[in-house]
Parts: sequence; structure tokens; C-alpha cells
Amino acid sequence: MNESITKRNTALAQTVIKGLESRNMSGYFVKNAEEALQKALSLIEEGNTVTMGGCQTARDIGLVQALKEGPYNFIDRDEYEDRRKAMLMAYDADVYLASANAITSDGVMVNIDGNANRVSALAWGPKKVIIIAGMNKVCPDLDSAMKRARNVAAPINTQRLNLSAPCTKAGKCFDCKSPDTICCQFLITRFSRHAGRIHVILVDEPLGF
Repeated sequence: MNESITKRNTALAQTVIKGLESRNMSGYFVKNAEEALQKALSLIEEGNTVTMGGCQTARDIGLVQALKEGPYNFIDRDEYEDRRKAMLMAYDADVYLASANAITSDGVMVNIDGNANRVSALAWGPKKVIIIAGMNKVCPDLDSAMKRARNVAAPINTQRLNLSAPCTKAGKCFDCKSPDTICCQFLITRFSRHAGRIHVILVDEPLGF
């Protein structure tokens, strides 16, 4: 990555981390996907029950494979015939993996969901939540974070899932009520009631949507 961009990201990441800490959350900054993988594994104890929503970032950095091959109880909902049952297991898991659709520079996270299994688990249930997000998801303020979630993350995900919401074709949000909309629930995480529960790993690479 360009040295100037890295310097900017390093400075910005420290600002985000201070914001997260002021909100009772923990933040970390790593250089690349490999360091993100190692940092995530350092936050997970052997024998932990680990699960996640549709976290493409966890797959991209090799975390899912490492958990499947390591001394962990990884619940992969895609391997369950009863997908709903697998999703419900998340609420009693030791660790829940996710990314964020957007993060403000002062540490507020924005997430949009279709079924609400992801945002509900982020809000309550799992003992520990590990968020892995590229610096491409950091936005100046809440308004720009909401716009990113709706106009960048949501259209990419509807395209990835081959859905027929208007944003799939146009690439931007129409605030629609399509049966295929994935913008059903919005979660703004501005503070964590429980210290040590939410850990955010910021990566100096563009990761996820």
C-alpha cells in the first residue's frame, strides 16, 4: 500500500481506537490480513464455541478455515440442515465474528441486516464479539456511515446474494420496500454496556463490503 495512505490510515486508526475505548470497546490496528488473522485468534481461547453471521471478511483472511482446523468448536451455519437452529446457537456462543458496514472516526458502528440474526447477536447474547474491518469502512461521521452502509454495503450484498431489490441493478439505495430488501434492521452501536465484550480489529487493507 502507498506509504502516504498507510500513514493516514495509521493516524486515523488511532483516532477510531480512542473513540472505541471511550465507548467501552477495545480497538486494535494491524497492517494486513495475516496480522488480522493472528490478532483474532489471540482473542479466542481453545475450546471456545465460535460462530458468525455472513462475515465474508472472516473467510477472506482465513479465520474460518483456521477455526475449523484448530481446537475450537466452530459452528458453520452453512453446514446445518436446520439453518435457523444454527443461527440461534449464536446467542449462547463464547465468540461471535462479524464485520461492520461502517465505523465512524469516533468509534460508532453501523450495521444493516435482513434477517436480524447478525445485528441481534452484535447487540446481545454472545460473550465476546470480534469485529474485523478494513480501513475502507471508516467514515467521518454517523451520516456518512449510514450512507456507506446503504449505498455501498447493501447493494454489493444484494448482488452477491443474487437478490432483486432495486439497488441490485442501480448500485444505490432507494429506501425500498422490496420483498428482497436486506435493509430491514439498522443497528447503531454507540456504547457497550459490558467492558471487554466488543473487540474491533482495524486492518490497513480494503476488506469486505
